[in-house]
Amino acid sequence: MKDRTWAGINSQKGSKLELFTDDELDKIHRSTMKVLRDPGIRVETERARNVFREAGCEVDGKIVKIPEHLVNDALSKAPSSFNLPARDEDKDVMQEAGPDVNCTTFGTGVSTLEIDDNGNFNIRDSKQKDIEDQAKLADYLDSIDYYSLTVAARDLPSDAEIDVHEFLTSIKNTSKHFHHIDPVAENVEYYWEMVKAYYGGDEEMARERPIFSMLLCPTSPLQLGENGLKVIEKGAKLGIPVNVLSMAMAGASGNMNLASTLVTHNAEVLAGIVLSQIFKPGAPVWYGSSTTMFDVKKGTAPVGAPELGMISASVAKLGQYYDLPTFVAGI
Repeated sequence: MKDRTWAGINSQKGSKLELFTDDELDKIHRSTMKVLRDPGIRVETERARNVFREAGCEVDGKIVKIPEHLVNDALSKAPSSFNLPARDEDKDVMQEAGPDVNCTTFGTGVSTLEIDDNGNFNIRDSKQKDIEDQAKLADYLDSIDYYSLTVAARDLPSDAEIDVHEFLTSIKNTSKHFHHIDPVAENVEYYWEMVKAYYGGDEEMARERPIFSMLLCPTSPLQLGENGLKVIEKGAKLGIPVNVLSMAMAGASGNMNLASTLVTHNAEVLAGIVLSQIFKPGAPVWYGSSTTMFDVKKGTAPVGAPELGMISASVAKLGQYYDLPTFVAGI
């Protein structure tokens, strides 16, 4: 494995961004525990609600109220480090709660920017060939540690099986670990069969070295949708690392105040992590974020805004606070 840059190391060189004191992190945590108790989290499937109920949660209709002791129990079981196996073992990447920093691509975009021979720019729908090309580029670049799905294959027929083709195209064209963004839960078994086929049908090897991981997003504010719930369950049971990544928007699906949005974000992510640890204690999970602010004037969620950088830095501190590997959006 390669050595990586470290974040948050005290040094006399450069500057340091320290957004919260330890007491302020405690306050955010306590506020989050209140939100999880009341009003709680809306959970869209009866299966997941029953699992939460059996673990000791109060369930009222679709609302699940999670007690603090259950959160603490899940955090004590979630691993502080796990490996992301690659097809090329020399390109394995260890995810740790500590200061190591890794970089990946991100998506999933629906357009590709082309430059023609005359230097003109053209924006068009992304294609399966773009996934192939971008996976190869990410594989070549030493600064990219693993490949996350960058664009969608919009030239394929519009149905759920597009996702399977995107998965296969990705793992065929990178020797690094593949991080599947917004996978379709009904297709996880197909992914799993492809990984087993890669290992010649050896399920034990597939479980020991899953060459892909998955990302899911809660629905802000404070909801876990059907697809995400199923991805959490299937990932936990198969040993596939799962990234619970909130995309709350301050001023829209979150409070205008950034600290309050961070509480909403924290509740959503912790609820997903609790569920993963109920299904399988020790299941590998990231504490994830692409939370930003809402541009009221333009009606967009700008991921290049300063507020995203502030929230990402805050989430990094929360991830360290919970001793969990953390995934944040860059700018």
